Amino acid sequence: MEHVIVTVELDAEQAWALAQLVKRIGWADCRSLAEDEEQTRLMIQATERVRAALAAAGFAPR
Repeated sequence: MEHVIVTVELDAEQAWALAQLVKRIGWADCRSLAEDEEQTRLMIQATERVRAALAAAGFAPR
């Protein structure tokens, strides 16, 4: 599987808001937007990767 590196520049307010979103988004949210359960699973995995990257940058809401 090919990996993709995505670089994005956010101000602190945007980073915090995005961290809040990826903390709160769940299966039902993704499932309502996905084509099928496989795509839902991939969405959840991707948001978890974003959440971890934001946490590593100091944006980890409780």
